[in-house]
Amino acid sequence: MSEEKHHHLFHHKKDEEEKFVESGYAEEVDYKKEEKHHKHLEHLGEISTATASAYVVHEKHKAEKDPEHAHKHKVEEEIAAAAAVGAGGFAFHEHHDKKELKKEDEEAHGKKHHHLFG
Repeated sequence: MSEEKHHHLFHHKKDEEEKFVESGYAEEVDYKKEEKHHKHLEHLGEISTATASAYVVHEKHKAEKDPEHAHKHKVEEEIAAAAAVGAGGFAFHEHHDKKELKKEDEEAHGKKHHHLFG
């Protein structure tokens, strides 16, 4: 029972641990695959932001058209707005990860940035 598997929502630590082999040296990282993964998640975040934003507009319209249940619709509108902000933050985070990974790939393969003004 000491080898129980724990299911977690985020597996970032697991992914980092798999990059090391028994000798202690890091394996070659497939940067293109990682970049594609982050790009996919970024697009998922963008779509989620758009969907939640559309639901905000929908609930705002419902609140105006249904004054008897306006409070319920306004609460749902606020929840959807929070979800839209969260999804936007997730998309921004994945965009940052994608850019960071691209920079690591260029450094690993000897491509250097020449900064002319800095």
